[in-house]
Amino acid sequence: MLHRLRFLPGRLVQSIPVVFGVTLIVFFMARLLPGNPALALLGQHATPASVAALSKQLGLNTPIWEQYLLFVGRLFQGNLGTSLTYQLPVTQLVAQAIPVTLSLLGMALLLSLIISIPLAAVAAFKPASGRDLGVRAFTLLGQGMPQFWLGIMLILLLAVGLRAFPVGGYGTTAADHPYYLFLPALTLAITMCPTIIRSLRASIINVLGSEYIGTAKSKGSYGAALFRGHVLRNAAIPTVSIIGVNLGFLVGGSLVIEKVFALPGLGSLMINAIFARDFPTIQGVTLFVALFVVLVGILTDVVYTMLDPRVNLGAKEQS
Repeated sequence: MLHRLRFLPGRLVQSIPVVFGVTLIVFFMARLLPGNPALALLGQHATPASVAALSKQLGLNTPIWEQYLLFVGRLFQGNLGTSLTYQLPVTQLVAQAIPVTLSLLGMALLLSLIISIPLAAVAAFKPASGRDLGVRAFTLLGQGMPQFWLGIMLILLLAVGLRAFPVGGYGTTAADHPYYLFLPALTLAITMCPTIIRSLRASIINVLGSEYIGTAKSKGSYGAALFRGHVLRNAAIPTVSIIGVNLGFLVGGSLVIEKVFALPGLGSLMINAIFARDFPTIQGVTLFVALFVVLVGILTDVVYTMLDPRVNLGAKEQS
């Protein structure tokens, strides 16, 4: 198994220019935001002299290329700078927010699989039937709903109306966190399900027509045993890539959902930093998101090679 993971060092090396490019784009894009961070910190009644003095103190009056070189130099030392808003190291703020965002993404992925696998199987085993059409209608509906709107509707229905879940927040104990994360995770899961269901449904239909499924049936394998042992494993192979790509997009969606549900994750941190023109925090959060997307891509390849023994990405890269 280990020899089939020889592609990992190469992928890690390839990710370095990607991360470097992200730092370059984010640094200059952040400076395109209208407004002066010093003015945002001092408020509307700040005098030009106080704004100029604070800008000099923050290093905002130096040439932008000097600011970028200073940022990169600190980055190599593991220093993302100090937040202009919170007056705390950005690494500390990001470290406090990461567990919330990762927990949200993990629960959203779990819920999306719990919803998608049964629905895809129900639709695939009887194509063009009433239940197949119902599942396909669900995918169209889920894909057409904006995440923030769906989150608000779930709050009104399940939190305000039925009082089954909290309106927002993260809870105070470890036992509270899953309960508070359920609604935002369900919001993300519903918007992710359509793509997974369509991919998995098509793969299951293709696998069911394969010769080895007929062989398994001739050996007495039917029902749930046939699905778990032969159908799902082979049908999941192309779907893994779909999940990996959508998980990257899910990170972007989680930024908005965290704000809707008042979660103290990277999303709330990022949006607050944008409104405050907090350049170091914007750069730190975006850099982590970029690293996360790169790692998800690498892990997707690892899972792909584990599910399909025919795939050898290490040999492919050597050729």
